Amino acid sequence: MTELTPYNATWEALVPTPTVEFWFDFASNYSYPSVMRIEAAALRQGVSVVWKPFLLGPIFQSLGWASSPFMLQKAKGDYMWQDIARECRKTGAPWTRPSTFPRNSVLPLRVALLGADQPWIGAFCQRIMLRNFALDRDIHTPEAVVEELAALSLPAEAILAEAQSDANKTRLREQTHAAQIRGIFGAPMFFVGDAMFWGNDRLDDALACAAALHSAPHPLQTG
Repeated sequence: MTELTPYNATWEALVPTPTVEFWFDFASNYSYPSVMRIEAAALRQGVSVVWKPFLLGPIFQSLGWASSPFMLQKAKGDYMWQDIARECRKTGAPWTRPSTFPRNSVLPLRVALLGADQPWIGAFCQRIMLRNFALDRDIHTPEAVVEELAALSLPAEAILAEAQSDANKTRLREQTHAAQIRGIFGAPMFFVGDAMFWGNDRLDDALACAAALHSAPHPLQTG
């Protein structure tokens, strides 16, 4: 006798996991608390994270800014340092005001792009962010990147070599261009489909949006 698969089980297998695109830069202070909590928060909501490392610098340059707006506007910068410290206390992320801001983040972003679909991506990003915003250490040198990859028991030298390949460098430039086309103007930025959510304080809204879309009844379920 052939065992029939229940309709609901069949339907659930066809429904893709809800996803949130997470656009971030390791130089971005508000990306820091998001990187530290997004995986756990997404897991609670049943949402998958699509990691999208990109360079904020070219975005700012296209807007006519030579540096972060927090550095160009003193009042905004003074407020930001108070606010980010509050955010870190709220989320439990350790915080040390970096002696260099914004730090060069190109090399670790190349590694993150290479590992965006690998199981170690979240842990690597957390370690780089902690290095920058908790330990106040450089993140751009090969030595820094190798140290953090090795701490995760990964083949650090091989990953570093592939990350610095011409093909991967081109991919990061293309990803940054894609961010510009998408209308991204800061980080962190989250997308659920075409819906944009900007800032660490909108992470939970983005995850809730993705979860709600996933749980909405499908016409085939209600027809």
